[in-house]
Amino acid sequence: MIKDIPENIVKDIAIAIALEGENVESKTWYVYLINLKNEPIENVLITSKGYGEKDGEAVKTSTLRHMFPVVKNSAYALVEPIDEATFGLNNEFWLSYYIGKEIFDKKFIFLPESIVESNFIKLPILNKPGVMIR
Repeated sequence: MIKDIPENIVKDIAIAIALEGENVESKTWYVYLINLKNEPIENVLITSKGYGEKDGEAVKTSTLRHMFPVVKNSAYALVEPIDEATFGLNNEFWLSYYIGKEIFDKKFIFLPESIVESNFIKLPILNKPGVMIR
């Protein structure tokens, strides 16, 4: 029975955390879904949460859910703002979407302290500095 379930591999899809701007007091960060495919994805659902340890205590953020009817090919969707205070936690984004009648899903996890300037790249399509998991 499990052998009958197709292995739909997620390719050419990324979750990115981009630096939008900064001033003397703080930096502004946003999470994006980037569709690098040559076809749109539909019924996109993303859940996000943070978890880990801070000062020796277990910490967990709220779980947020986001839905997008369509993300066009070679395009992006703004998912949510993200607070720099959560960068010391695991930041998990679970993505599900359809192409035609086939469903795809993948979990993206930004590990603690991975969202740092030394890991920045120029994000494709967005043309902003940030980190990305593909």
